Amino acid sequence: MNKNTKIFLAGHNGMVGHAFHRRLIDLNYKKIITANRNKVDLTNQNNVNKFISEKKPDLVIICAARVGGINANNSYPMEFIYENMMIAFNIIKASFDNNIKKLLFLGSSCIYPKDSKQPIEETSLLSGYLENTNEAYALAKISGIKFCKYISKQYGYDYRSVMPTNLYGKNDNFHLSNSHVIPGLIHRMYLAKINKKTSFKIWGTGKPTREFMHVQDLVDASLKILKISNKKWRKLSGEENFLNIGVGTQISIMNLAKKIKKYINFHGNLEFDISMPDGMMKKGLSNKKFKQINYKIKYDLDTGLQEVCNWFIKNYNKNNSILRK
Repeated sequence: MNKNTKIFLAGHNGMVGHAFHRRLIDLNYKKIITANRNKVDLTNQNNVNKFISEKKPDLVIICAARVGGINANNSYPMEFIYENMMIAFNIIKASFDNNIKKLLFLGSSCIYPKDSKQPIEETSLLSGYLENTNEAYALAKISGIKFCKYISKQYGYDYRSVMPTNLYGKNDNFHLSNSHVIPGLIHRMYLAKINKKTSFKIWGTGKPTREFMHVQDLVDASLKILKISNKKWRKLSGEENFLNIGVGTQISIMNLAKKIKKYINFHGNLEFDISMPDGMMKKGLSNKKFKQINYKIKYDLDTGLQEVCNWFIKNYNKNNSILRK
């Protein structure tokens, strides 16, 4: 991987893809290939095959996915499993068919069983039942991980997967009902503030703990992983052929909400709706293997949250284009 490597970045308009795109440009990579949805339908196998055969990239990075929080995953499981399965399989298979030897697939920490021993190690995959609320998304991501593993093992290609913990950052999806926890809390709490509400309701008990990583740390860590040799990667990732990426610490949803309340400058009370699901009570990733690449986390949670809250307020007041579905 060098400055002249031709890179197809799938999903460049999403939070993760946008951060990858920005970083690659900043690092002076000269041949970055992107495609909007109106140009290439990633759920259409023929479209994807045609695009990749024409562009002939040296490296493929798959950030594209349909994503959302508990409500979105619970409400649209058919769409989540179908779209994510098609996106992953179409891009990976087209890359293989066009003799592209190097690929990075981004998974999700939701791939692990709901009762996994904490912190969750890579060997926990498929060791138990998945959390019901995100089972469809998890199954699609697991399939993509395994597809990369089988191609690498059977044909000697270098198809790697990384499992990031919960991500947040600028350009996230701040949709009121379909977003993840941090952007959802930021948007709804900001509306409560500007509408002078005296209280703010949050799903669940507030007791579950989660691990959060700034998207820029994921991007920089992933680029470092892409640069290590295939031999070192195989030794590090082992039989699983994927690697957790996380910060190694967790925070309760209650304390997370308190931090966002501070940075949004909301003065009302926080209330918890215990009739709504919590999801997994704990979900932190083991970073034992990840530490071996010697990547130093750049963003602590307070610095990252303050940045994202400020970015949201600034952009919300300009226009509502950031509030995509």
